[in-house]
Amino acid sequence: MGAAQPARNRSSLAHRVRYALRHPERVPAHARRAARDAWLRLRHRDHIAYYRAVMASDTARSAEAAVGHSPSREQWERIGRMQFDYLMRHGLKPQDRMLEIGCGNLRAGRLFIAYLNPGNYYGIDISPHILLAAQDTLVREGLQSRLPHLVLADDLGLAFLPEGYFDVVHAHSVFSHSPLHVIEECFAHVGRVLAPGGFFDFTFGRTEGEEHQVLHEDFYYRTETLVRLAARHGLSARLMDDWEELPHRQSKMRVTAVSPAARTVGP
Repeated sequence: MGAAQPARNRSSLAHRVRYALRHPERVPAHARRAARDAWLRLRHRDHIAYYRAVMASDTARSAEAAVGHSPSREQWERIGRMQFDYLMRHGLKPQDRMLEIGCGNLRAGRLFIAYLNPGNYYGIDISPHILLAAQDTLVREGLQSRLPHLVLADDLGLAFLPEGYFDVVHAHSVFSHSPLHVIEECFAHVGRVLAPGGFFDFTFGRTEGEEHQVLHEDFYYRTETLVRLAARHGLSARLMDDWEELPHRQSKMRVTAVSPAARTVGP
């Protein structure tokens, strides 16, 4: 996996033809995803319900494959370690209180839980199936005494969480699977739960051309689109250049609250 690069329009017919010619062995898997996408979109008009069904399907196949579309345990561990090491270099401390949006089966969460003071890790996810897999990870890693909070969420309104509480909010490979209105819902509310001086890091599929999606699972945005959207909710967002140097195809942004408006519940 190479370092983050702006994506071409992967939904275009020309790209799909070129990709199929270069990787014919991957065509059957993509065809299965496309068929599943069509079926689930008929059954679930709401994106959260749709993606919850995607996660249920993926988790039934493999908990590791459900987080990152990779069945490799080694890859799962490597990407989790990359996330953890990055925040450590950015000053993560044991006493910090962390919220992980889209915690999955604790690919990185297991490392944050082991490092942070007991009770300081809060993981939320829309998928009950992946949260059951997260419990299995806790048992396998012997982390029960660290008292993590694992919570099923139905949206990104974060209304059940306390104001000004979290020093670090983290979302890896969440906005890469989210339409813009879901991202805006998060921006409208995340400032309320950030502690003074806290920050929100998230990854996203970045493009410098036309914004697009592949099926209803993968979304690609221009950096300036997300910067402007964050600003509408009293947040300052910037691209993290040092993440771009790492072997991961998504880009990373950091959001901080810059106005009192970010501390109130958005529309």
